[in-house]
Amino acid sequence: MIKVGDTLPSATLQEYSEVEGEGCSIGPNPVDVSKAAAGKTIALFALPGAFTPTCSAKHVPGYVQRADEFKAAGVDEIWCVSVNDAFVMGAWARDQKTNGKVRMLADGSGIFANATGLTLDLTARGMGVRSNRYSMLVKDGKVVSLNVEAPGKFEVSDADTLLAQAKKA
Repeated sequence: MIKVGDTLPSATLQEYSEVEGEGCSIGPNPVDVSKAAAGKTIALFALPGAFTPTCSAKHVPGYVQRADEFKAAGVDEIWCVSVNDAFVMGAWARDQKTNGKVRMLADGSGIFANATGLTLDLTARGMGVRSNRYSMLVKDGKVVSLNVEAPGKFEVSDADTLLAQAKKA
């Protein structure tokens, strides 16, 4: 499992864009994790699935509401990563009104989740292998803090916890 001091794994996530801008075409665009994190401070949180109850009601809204506070604490970008396809993540971004606040990044095949060692097997519930719920503060591609939830919990990966860590970092 990834730990504090480790470098983020090499992986390509997908981001759905509805408008062209900054070299991005409309539709899913590849995001090279190593390149996108280089030289930046990232508040990254991951969760089991788009449109799921805790993720939609608590996890994403907390980061959207605190986006300005994260910026004030020196965070360049907030990333939400989930084992869903880019089209689902794009629809969820619209639903959660994340534009300009949280980048909704799709890990469609779970490559990033597997590489971090933070997977959650929800096969018995019809969802397959997903990402565990966690948050991490990343500086220049290196993990500075890591908050991994116990199965079924939402206690340490919330926006308030990571924001407090960002303010101290």
